[in-house]
Amino acid sequence: MAASVLWQPKEEGLREICGLLEQSISPNSDKSLIWQQLQHYSQFPDFNNYLTFIFAHAEGTPVEIRQAAGLLLKNNLRNAFKSMSPSNQQYIKSELLPSLGAADRHIRTTVGTIISVVVQQGGVSGWRGLLQALLQCLDSNDLNHMEGAMDALSKICEDIPQELELDVPGVAERPINVFLPRLFKFFQSPHASLRKLSLGSVNQFIMLMPTALLQSMDQYLQGLFVLAHDSTAEVRKLVCAAFVQLIEVRPSVLEPHLGNIIEYMLQANKDTDEEVALEACEFWSAYSEAQFRPESLSSFLPRLIPVLLSNMVYAEDDESLADAEEDESFPDRDQDLKPRFHASRFHGADDAEDDDDDIVNIWNLRKCSAAALDIFSNVFGDDILPTLMPSVQAKLASTDDATWKEREAAVLALGAIAEGCISGLYPHLPEIVSFLIPLLDDKFPLIRSITCWTLSRYSKFIVQGIGHPKGHEQFDTILMGLLRRILDTNKRVQEAACSAFATLEEEAAEELAPRLEVILQHLLCAFGRYQKRNLRIVYDAIGTLADAVGGELNQPRYLDILMPPLIAKWQQLSNADKDLFPLLECFTSIAQVDAVSAGVQYDKEFIVCSLDLLSGLAEGLGAGIETLVAQSNLRDLLLQCCMDDTCDVRQSALALLGDLARVCPAHLRPRLSEFLNAATKQLNTPELKETVSVANNACWAIGELAVKVHQEISPVVMTVVSCLVPILQHTEGINKSLIENSAITLGRLAWVCPELVSPHMEHFMQSWCIALSMIRDDIEKEDAFRGLCAMVRANPSGALSSLVYMCKAIASWHEIRSEDLHNEVCQVLLGYKQMLRNGAWEQCMSALDPPVKDKLSKYQV
Repeated sequence: MAASVLWQPKEEGLREICGLLEQSISPNSDKSLIWQQLQHYSQFPDFNNYLTFIFAHAEGTPVEIRQAAGLLLKNNLRNAFKSMSPSNQQYIKSELLPSLGAADRHIRTTVGTIISVVVQQGGVSGWRGLLQALLQCLDSNDLNHMEGAMDALSKICEDIPQELELDVPGVAERPINVFLPRLFKFFQSPHASLRKLSLGSVNQFIMLMPTALLQSMDQYLQGLFVLAHDSTAEVRKLVCAAFVQLIEVRPSVLEPHLGNIIEYMLQANKDTDEEVALEACEFWSAYSEAQFRPESLSSFLPRLIPVLLSNMVYAEDDESLADAEEDESFPDRDQDLKPRFHASRFHGADDAEDDDDDIVNIWNLRKCSAAALDIFSNVFGDDILPTLMPSVQAKLASTDDATWKEREAAVLALGAIAEGCISGLYPHLPEIVSFLIPLLDDKFPLIRSITCWTLSRYSKFIVQGIGHPKGHEQFDTILMGLLRRILDTNKRVQEAACSAFATLEEEAAEELAPRLEVILQHLLCAFGRYQKRNLRIVYDAIGTLADAVGGELNQPRYLDILMPPLIAKWQQLSNADKDLFPLLECFTSIAQVDAVSAGVQYDKEFIVCSLDLLSGLAEGLGAGIETLVAQSNLRDLLLQCCMDDTCDVRQSALALLGDLARVCPAHLRPRLSEFLNAATKQLNTPELKETVSVANNACWAIGELAVKVHQEISPVVMTVVSCLVPILQHTEGINKSLIENSAITLGRLAWVCPELVSPHMEHFMQSWCIALSMIRDDIEKEDAFRGLCAMVRANPSGALSSLVYMCKAIASWHEIRSEDLHNEVCQVLLGYKQMLRNGAWEQCMSALDPPVKDKLSKYQV
C-alpha cells in the first residue's frame, strides 16, 4: 500500500500549521513566538509529514507558504531524518519525487535541496527509486521535469559527489556512469538553465577525478570548448572555473590544448561580466603553480599584462570611492600580494567583529589581477618590465582629477612587482620612491592608501640605502610621511599607513632610535583617535616598535609616553573582550625589552599590570592563550618574575603560573622544575604572614601544576608537604584563603603521589580534615577529596586516629556532584565500617552530631 494512503493529514492540524507558516513569512509577525509554536508542533512524530504535504500538495496555497514549509522540512530532516520511523521516511520520499516537475521554479529548486539533504542522511542506496525518478525526468523532454531533476542532481553533486561513485545494490552501474553521458548531452541544450546546471554538476567531480570522468575527458574538454563562448555569463564563468580546477588537479590533460586555452582565458579576462573575468584571472596563478614551462606563456605577456593593468583600475561606476572610507584599496588575499600587517604572534582576534562601518574584505578582479602580476614578476622577473613600465609611467604622468584611478592602479602595479622585478627596478629605486613620496599627501584617499602599501613593499631596499646621505634623507622623509598618514582622517589610509609603518619598523630596527619620541607621539595620538578595528593595528605597530628597538625603548621618558594610555585601555576592557588579544601582544613585546633588569621605578608597576593582564586572559580565554606562550619567551620572563625581589611582581607572576598550569601546562614543562622550586620557596619563608598573598598564589600554582603534570611533580612533593602542614597546624593569624589553598594543594599532591604522602598522613590528618571542612563545594574540593581517598587506600591505618574529623569533612559536602568521587567516598566509609569491630565504628558515629550523621547516611553507612 502506498505511503500516501497510509498517512493523511488532519484538517485542523493542517490549517494551524499553514497559519503559522503564513505568519512566519509576514514582516510584522513575532518571529520568536511563531518559532516557539512551530517547535511545539515539531514534537509530534508526523509534523514533518504535514510539512511535506503542504509543500507537495497545497496547490491553492501561496507559493511562499509552500516554500516556507519546504525549507523548514529541509532543516528538520538534516537533524531528525535518521531517527524518524521508516513509514514517515517513506512517506516523505514518495511525496518529494512528484514535485521535481512542479510548474513553479521555486518549488523545483526547494525540492532539489530537500532531496540532497535526504541523500546526505541515508545515501543513494537508502532511497530506492530516486535514481530511476531522476533519469525519467532527465529523459522526459519536459523542461520543468528536466530542470527539477537537474537541480536536484546538481545539489547532490555539490554536497556529496562521492555518493554517485558508489555501487548501489540492485543497480548494474554506478550512478556516475549513468548520469555523466546525460550531463554531457545537456551541454548542448537550447536552455541556458540546463547548460549551467549540467556543467556545474560535472565540475564538482574534478577534484575527485573519478575513473568515469577521466575516461571521458576528451568529451568533457570538447564540451567546454563548445560552451566557451556561451551567451550566458554564468556558463562562461563555469567554463573558466573548469579550466582553473583542471590545471590545479590534472594539468596534463590540458597540455595538448594549452595554447588555445591560454588564448581563451586571455579573452575571458576581458569579459564584460566581471565574475567571468575574475574566474579567468584565477587561471594565471593556477598556471604558474602547475609547473608548465614559462615559455608557453611568455609570448602572451605583451597582450596579457596590459589586460591585468587595465583590470586593476577601479570600475567606472565606482566614483564614490574617491571619498569612501570603507573600500579596500589593496589586495589582501592569502597570497604573495597582500597588505602587510605586523606578523602577530597572537591570532585570537582574527575573527573579531569589525566596526559597523568597516566592510568585509572581498576578493575581486582588481585584487586578483594584482596578485597575478605579482606572480608573473616572480616567474618572469625583469622580462615583464619592457611591457609593463611604459603603461605604468603613462598612468603616473596623468595629474588631473579625472584620471586618479589610472594613477592609483599604476602605484598598485609598482607594489605588485616590488619583489619579483627588484633587480631591474633597483637602479631606478630612488627616482621611484621620490615619485611616490608626494602621493602620500594626494587629495584622493585611495591613492594615499595604496602609496603607503607600495612603499612598504620596498622597505627593505629603502633601509639599505640609509648609509648614503640622500638615502638617509629619503628614509627620514618616508618615515615622517607614514607617520602623517597614520593620523589621516580616512580610516583606510590609517590602516594602510599603520601596516606599512610596521613593515618599515621591522626592516629599520635600531635606525628608529633617534626618532623614538616623535614616533611614540604619533602612535599614541592615533591610539586616542582610532576606532575599534584600526586600534588593533596601532597595537601591532607599537609591539613591532618594541621588537625593533629593544632596550632603546626602556627609558623613563619613552615609557611615560607609552604606558599610561595602554594600561588605561587594559583597565577599560573586560577579560572576555577580544580586543585584549592585540593589546596582550603589544604588552608582551614591550615586556621583552628587559624592563626587569633595568631597575626603572615605573617598570615594576608595568610588569605587575602586564602579568595581571595575562592572568585575566588565561582565565577568560583558556587554551586560546597557548599560542602566545609557545611563540614568545614569556615562559622565561615569567620564571624571572617568579623570583623577583618585589613582592607584588612575585604575587602576580605566581598567579599567572597557576593560570597557565591550568590551561596550557605542556608549554611550562621545559622549565617545570625551576617553576616548582621558585613556587616552593615562597612557602618556606620566615616572613610568611607578611607575604601571605605571594604564598597563597604559590600554593595554588603548585596544586594546579600537580593535577596537570602528575608524577613529574614528585621531586618537590615532600618539600611542599613539609611547608603546608605547619600552615594547617598553626592557623592562628593566617589568612583563611591560604589555609584553604594549603588543604586543597595537599590533597592534590596526595592524589597524584599517594605513595609519597600517605606514610606521613597521621601527622596532619586531623588539621587537614578541619581545613577541608571549611571549603565550599567546587572542583578544587573534589580534587582534595580524591587525594584523601587515594591516601586512605594506600595507608588505611594512617587515618584511624582522625576518623571523626574525616567524617566531619565528608559531611561538609552539600552534594558531591561527581559520581565517581561519591562512589570512592562510599567505599572509604564502608571500608572503615568493615575494618572496625567490637563497636569501634558505633563509637565513632556516637561522637558525631546528628546533622553530621544524617549527611553521612547519603553514603550508605
